[in-house]
Amino acid sequence: MSESHIEVTSELMERYIALTAAAREKATPLCPPNSDGGKHLETMMEMADSYTSDAKWFAEKGDLVRAFGAINYAHAWIDCAVKIGLMDGHGDDEMFTLP
Repeated sequence: MSESHIEVTSELMERYIALTAAAREKATPLCPPNSDGGKHLETMMEMADSYTSDAKWFAEKGDLVRAFGAINYAHAWIDCAVKIGLMDGHGDDEMFTLP
């Protein structure tokens, strides 16, 4: 199968959900919870968690295209928090876009 014809499968979704869960666990906050940065980070992680939940729901319903979109949004929220310096990606340039 060529790269331009990859299908969104249940297995692919499981892989991306696991990758996003690993990113959520690996990245650690760099600012105190009650600071402005901490409040922004809390909102960003709520968004990541909500999109992850949506992805799982869509996948359970068999809507793998929407599930794939949602899990990529979830990972993007985490990646963004690392990129702008609210979280530490611990040097993992495969999981995150490092600053």
